[in-house]
This record gives sequence, structure tokens and C-alpha cells, in this order.
Amino acid sequence: MKVLGINGSPRKGGNTEIIINRVLDGLKKRGWETDYAQIGGQVFRGCIACGGCFKNQDGKCTIKEDRFNEVFAKMTEADAIIIGSPTYFADVTSETKALLDRAGYVAIANGHLLKGKIGMAVSAVRRGGSIHVIDTINHFMHLSRMIVPGSTYWNMVYGRNKGEVEGDEEGLANMDHLAAVTDWLGRAVKPVLDSYPLTGASCAD
Repeated sequence: MKVLGINGSPRKGGNTEIIINRVLDGLKKRGWETDYAQIGGQVFRGCIACGGCFKNQDGKCTIKEDRFNEVFAKMTEADAIIIGSPTYFADVTSETKALLDRAGYVAIANGHLLKGKIGMAVSAVRRGGSIHVIDTINHFMHLSRMIVPGSTYWNMVYGRNKGEVEGDEEGLANMDHLAAVTDWLGRAVKPVLDSYPLTGASCAD
């Protein structure tokens, strides 16, 4: 199985990167193939509501000037996706929001391409506001028909300066448990993923 970590933080080597890699490492130890995509700090345009993804239905966004289509292709290939963002005014970074809006629309336009995938939201925070960050990402995942596992607490780790999250033992333990739960869930879901219920009166189409 394959897991993709997406980092919405513009800070290289920062706390968000640390916690994403913590979960990735936990899954790698359990035999998962891991991949990583950095979007924070890069040019990532928001959705322009052109409707091109519904018209073309080619699994791509019509905006070709940034890395969205490259990252979205990785999302469709993965069995599980971690999306991490630092807490910016009690919400995700602008790059993360751009990804969520466009990925959600392109996925829906092409037969719900993210359905049945496991989705995890993680956030680094100085003190408060990260629950809203997690909510924003989880809302995207729920609307994309993804499966969102729980853990021991909210998936947040405390720290502002680089590396400070390393001192949050409870937060890091939560990341380790999240990896374990995702591995358990992935192994349970993989054999029946092709029978994911779609829409209709019988939910069998």
C-alpha cells in the first residue's frame, strides 16, 4: 500500500514537516510505500470556478501553471493521504486551501476519484486554533468520500520554532498511533475497495 504526505507549510524542516514524516515513518516500518509532496511556499493558485474539470473529465485541473496536477496524480495513486498545515490565523495556509478546493472539485468531476481512500489531517500549532485547521481538512476529506480514522486525541502537536514539536511527547505519541490505526484500516479496506458504495437508490451502481 502507498501513503502520500502533503505539506502545506512554507517552512522547510519545520514542525509540520516533522509530524508528517513521523506518520510516514510509522507506516514505512509497517511495509507501506511512502511519498511526499511539498506545496507550502510554492505558487499554488486557488480554484477559478471555470468548470473545465467537469467539461474535460480528464482527471486534471485546467490551470496548468502550477504543480497541482502533479500532486493530484499522486493523490489518486495513493491508498492513504496525509495533509498537514501549520495554524495560520486558526486555519490552513493559502496553499493548502487551494489544494483542497481544486482537488475536491476535480475528484468529484471525475467520478469521485478519492472515494474510499484513507485521509488524515495533521497540524502544528503554537497554542490554539489547530482544531479549525483539522476541521477544514477533514471537511474536504468527508466530502471527497474518504475514510477518516481517529486517534488518541486531535491530530495536533505543539510547537512554534523549528523542532519544538519534538518536545510534545503526547502529540508525537498521537502521530505514532495514527500510523498504526491507518495501517490497520488500510489492510481492512484494501480487499473490498472496489465495492465502495456509490450513489443511487440501491447504492450498488
